[in-house]
Amino acid sequence: MSGHIRRRGEHSWELKFDAGVDAKTGKRLTKYHSFKGTKADAKLKLAELVTAHAKGAYVDASKLTVAEHVAARIDQWLASGVTSARTSERYVELLNNQLAPHIGSKLLQKLKVADIEAWHSTLRVSGRKDGKGGVSSLTIKHCHALLAKALKDAGKHDLVARNVAVDQGTPKVQSKEVKILSSDQIRHLLAKLAGHKMNAPVIVAIFCGVRRGELLGLHWHDVDFDTKSLHIRTSLDETKAGGIKLKPPKTKAGIRDIALPDIVVGALREYRKALLEQRLALGLGKPDGAAFVFADLDDGPRSPRIFSAEWSTLARSIGLGGIGLHRLRHTHASQLIASGLDVVIVSKRLGHSNPAVTLRIYAHMFAARDDKAADAINAALAGFGP
Repeated sequence: MSGHIRRRGEHSWELKFDAGVDAKTGKRLTKYHSFKGTKADAKLKLAELVTAHAKGAYVDASKLTVAEHVAARIDQWLASGVTSARTSERYVELLNNQLAPHIGSKLLQKLKVADIEAWHSTLRVSGRKDGKGGVSSLTIKHCHALLAKALKDAGKHDLVARNVAVDQGTPKVQSKEVKILSSDQIRHLLAKLAGHKMNAPVIVAIFCGVRRGELLGLHWHDVDFDTKSLHIRTSLDETKAGGIKLKPPKTKAGIRDIALPDIVVGALREYRKALLEQRLALGLGKPDGAAFVFADLDDGPRSPRIFSAEWSTLARSIGLGGIGLHRLRHTHASQLIASGLDVVIVSKRLGHSNPAVTLRIYAHMFAARDDKAADAINAALAGFGP
């Protein structure tokens, strides 16, 4: 009985061995097994599996449950770099809270389209972690995508005959118009920000439309006061397991230069001046170009989660409770669209992967602008009537 191993990631392996001949079909059988560890350990594991099969003690892959398989794939994707630490963390949350409690115990090979259909219905009614209420259609879509991705891998490893998640189809998501700050709310916010420690980062967020990670990943060499531009090259990411890490922006299009309006230039100049005065008082020198613009107290990277909590506290204190930090980005997008910029320019400034993403999120804003344009043309042509 022979076998071999194949690398599937940095520390992950696919173990494969010949399991003899099927008594019913006369065809040779091949068994597969996933393993994490060193190559030497993988070889030992393969030898154990071959021995176990010879003794009749091998647990066939068909005994794998849905939860076990999905958990193994999440580990594999992270180990091989297919997914980021943050995405893997989200996958684990979906697995533990929405997948495992409902269909996790089902055998992988026994999972049917009807099971997934019923699962979707259950999630809508009682899919929350505490079981008290359903989850959003978007969360159901994310859960379904995770399962479909894991089943696709199962098909590649000959663990299932077909991907029943694909057969069931992706659940539809009810699109919701993004919410933005009104002009009065923006004026109120700017008035309350004066002299506040959150003044500069919030102004950059609302008038540049950068993502939270991009904002906190800024270094001083990314701020060009001469050309009045911001260079987005890095982004901060934070996970419970891996902590805070610096990485490239969300997409390749996220690497971009953003022209700064005067209000942002002024806020950043004032912020830098106050920072230099503070460092001088503490006997510290000027921050070098590689220093974070919005650093933590120890000059290290600022926690994205703590920053969001600080914004929430500020928002509540000035009567804007319930307004998430990401709404500042949406508000900036609305400013760009209302100014008459075309979707390509808006998309590039926001760092979307392509204009289609921008249209999908802000289609209603472009439509509203088009209505106003039609009204303006009608008014202009009114004088040419009979």
